[in-house]
Amino acid sequence: MRVINTRPHPDAAALTDVLAGLGHKVIAAPLLEIRFEGRPKSLDLRGVQAVMATSANGVRALAVATEARDVALFAVGDATARAAAELGFARVTSAGADVEALSAAVTAALDPEAGELLHAAGTRVAGDLAGALARAGFATRRVALYEARAADILPAGAEAALRSGNVDAVVFFSPRTAETFVRLVRDAGLAQACQMVNAYCLSRAVAGEISALQWRGVGIAERPEQESLLNLLSGTAAP
Repeated sequence: MRVINTRPHPDAAALTDVLAGLGHKVIAAPLLEIRFEGRPKSLDLRGVQAVMATSANGVRALAVATEARDVALFAVGDATARAAAELGFARVTSAGADVEALSAAVTAALDPEAGELLHAAGTRVAGDLAGALARAGFATRRVALYEARAADILPAGAEAALRSGNVDAVVFFSPRTAETFVRLVRDAGLAQACQMVNAYCLSRAVAGEISALQWRGVGIAERPEQESLLNLLSGTAAP
């Protein structure tokens, strides 16, 4: 299939390699640019019993913001946990799913009296992790360690492919990316082109953001992990 890959760097390159290995023709179209915020090695972790990361970019930004690698780190899913381990974090727990699962994992493992929790996040967040944990008695501090800046125009390769009808599928990994795609496609006058394209989404939240466009089909991964989305794309489950 001819697949538009909307992931930002550096995740885009890894996904392109996987998709190409599965026999797909990949059209790179990163819609977000990740920029780390603040000064390197400046994050104060005193009094923090654990850090929570809801994306691989949060982990990457955390690795820039602190030299500490022995802090307990709770990751939203397996991909985020792998990114943390690759960056040297030694005490990593994967919630294996979504923000609700992350909240449940933290609540089950930690004591609210043992110290505050730190959420290594971007400038924009999805879900109410702090609220869920507050109801369980935890104090949470969210620190914006990176910014995901949305593209102003649809990348040229994606625009040309959509305009010529040479796209079979688009993959979406975040609500922000999906929201940006819808806006840029409309700006380019290409909304109608999506009627001949399948959309593959990491979660229902992502699918909700693309619902403003008409698609040939919309597939939602059984689990919010890349492997599950790739299984969907490969035909294990059809949109």
